[in-house]
Amino acid sequence: MHAPRLLGGLCLALLAHPSGSMRTSTVLHSHVGLRASTLVVSTSVAERSRSRIALTATEQSSSSTETNAPVPAAKSPALAEGYEICRKITESYAKTFYLGTKFMDPDKARAIWAVYAWCRRTDDIVDAPRGGLKYLMREIKTWSERTEKIWGGEAFDVVDLPLVDTVQKYPDMDIQPFKDMIEGMLMDLSQDRYATFEELYVYCYRVAGTVGLMTLPVMGTAPGVTHKEAVEPALSLGIALQLTNILRDVGEDARRGRIYLPQEDLEKFGVTEEQILAGRMDENYVRMMQFQIARARDYFDKSEDGISKLQESARMPVRASLDLYRKILERIEGNGYDNFRKRAYVSKLEKFLTLPSSYFKCVEAAKEAERLSTSSL
Repeated sequence: MHAPRLLGGLCLALLAHPSGSMRTSTVLHSHVGLRASTLVVSTSVAERSRSRIALTATEQSSSSTETNAPVPAAKSPALAEGYEICRKITESYAKTFYLGTKFMDPDKARAIWAVYAWCRRTDDIVDAPRGGLKYLMREIKTWSERTEKIWGGEAFDVVDLPLVDTVQKYPDMDIQPFKDMIEGMLMDLSQDRYATFEELYVYCYRVAGTVGLMTLPVMGTAPGVTHKEAVEPALSLGIALQLTNILRDVGEDARRGRIYLPQEDLEKFGVTEEQILAGRMDENYVRMMQFQIARARDYFDKSEDGISKLQESARMPVRASLDLYRKILERIEGNGYDNFRKRAYVSKLEKFLTLPSSYFKCVEAAKEAERLSTSSL
């Protein structure tokens, strides 16, 4: 890790982009989506999107000198174009998420773009439906079946190609988190209240924790660390990010008639649904928010243990995301817990000032990783 280049590049990128949103209901949920039939990057891409493209192991072996090897992007114009579309989708719709990929190895960054593009398109099916509920359920079923075919080496359009390639480059990438995310999107269609935190946890896992499981095979683990050992911290970070988004967006969600805060917590602190929907603050609400923030911080703390378990190239992006996102909780506190009328965000200057600390925490994580590697011998 080259400190001046990494810190300088990350600082410039942060200053160049506005504050990003990582909700998977914001990383993947709040923007106008890009469906296969409506994605138009160029005329040639749009035309190819209308026809079915199959990229099977047999076809790849005829295009590559290595049997069953993924087609290198440079040797496949359609695949290269697909990766570029995925990059643009990620850059346009998830600036903070995209920022982290700028400091990964190029192959890993492309793989992350491919995963994000799939998530973005999945969310779009639910977030911007083209028909009634019956049509939407049929469309989701078709998308789920189509995703399974990707794991079989088949792509429906040019934007699917990079994920086919990524799955074959990273054979440990499991389809289950992708299926779970689809289930999470379905929850938003049928559920706008959560009785317990256990219920909310399932939702947070499906729409955010899954992203950690999707990307962990790409990011890789440190020497001496197994994939299994890195899973729990990755899940905790996803839960922490989603809980933070929920706390930041209480007012916005209430205006849509949604309350993600567990009903058991509202009752415990004497806060009513009517109060949330009306945006009324009182001492009970403040105490309830303090409790929620403490819970989110606990998940951030759990996720910190996983930084040293990641490959070195993945640590800074994850560390910076963790540190910057945790500051949103500080902003909520600084706003007097008023998340009805005040937006909690981290300014560009604050981002800039946070990065050196994140970097030196990564240095400490490297020392911890070396210790773990030595102890495992």
